[in-house]
Amino acid sequence: MSINTLTHSPQEIRALVRSGEWKDVTAGLAPGHVQANLAILPKEMAFDFMLFCQRNPKPCPILEVLEPGQTEPRLMAPGANMCTDLPKYRVFRDGEMVGEEEDLRSLWRDDLVSFLLGCSFSFETALLNAGIPLRHLEAGKNVSMYVTNISATPAGAFSGPMVVSMRPIHHSQVVRAVQVTSRFPSVHGAPVHIGEPEAIGIKDITSPDYGEPTEIRQGEVPVFWACGVTPQAVALQSKPPFMITHAPGHMFITDWRDEDLAVL
Repeated sequence: MSINTLTHSPQEIRALVRSGEWKDVTAGLAPGHVQANLAILPKEMAFDFMLFCQRNPKPCPILEVLEPGQTEPRLMAPGANMCTDLPKYRVFRDGEMVGEEEDLRSLWRDDLVSFLLGCSFSFETALLNAGIPLRHLEAGKNVSMYVTNISATPAGAFSGPMVVSMRPIHHSQVVRAVQVTSRFPSVHGAPVHIGEPEAIGIKDITSPDYGEPTEIRQGEVPVFWACGVTPQAVALQSKPPFMITHAPGHMFITDWRDEDLAVL
C-alpha cells in the first residue's frame, strides 16, 4: 500500500491502522483533514501539562483533552480509540524512551489523560493549494524535525526545548507560505524562524533529530514551524515517571477538516 495513493476517509484510514495494515507515517493521508499529535499522562501530571500547553501554544496547541481513562476522542473522531488508531506510539519512563508500540491496550490505565495537539501536517493541504510544493511529500518521507535552542516556557513539572519541523520553500514563495499558515494557529500557525538554522541551535541541517533529511535546493530557504514533537523533547529533560506520545510523523487522523480550524 502506497502512502501516495492512499485516499481513504479518516475513518477508513483509522480502521487500516487499527488492523495493522498501515504502520507508516501519515503525512499526505486524508488530505484536507486535521491530524493531531498525542501526549498521554497520568491524571496527577495532567494539570501541569495542560498549563505547559497553555503557555506554549505554538508547539503545543490543544485540540481536545479526554477525561481520565477515556479512549474515545468524542469531539474530533467519535468511535475512534486512542489505544489503537495511531500507527506507532512511544513510551517514556523517567525521562527515557523505553520502547515503541503499535497498540496501547496492554499499557492502558484508568488514570491516563490523553491530549490531542495540533500538527503541521494539517496546513500542508493549504500550502499545496497555494502552489507551494512540499518535498517530503513528493519523496514519500517523514518531515525533518530538529531540537532547537529555543526554550519553552516552563510550567509545573515540565520544561525543555522547542522542536521545529522544516520545509524548504523557494525564496519567492516564503511570504506566501507565512500568509497561508498564519490562518491555522491551532496547528502551529506561522513559522517561528526562517533561514539561518544555526541561529536556533541547528548545527547540521542535513541531520534532523527526528524524521528524515530533506534536500534543500538552489534558491530555497529552510522555513521552520513549531512542532508537536516538543513534548517528547520535554519528556527527556523533565523526566515524568510515565508518558506516552505518538511516534514522530505517525499522527492521529481526525474527522475534522483543516478549514474547521482556519481563521480569516
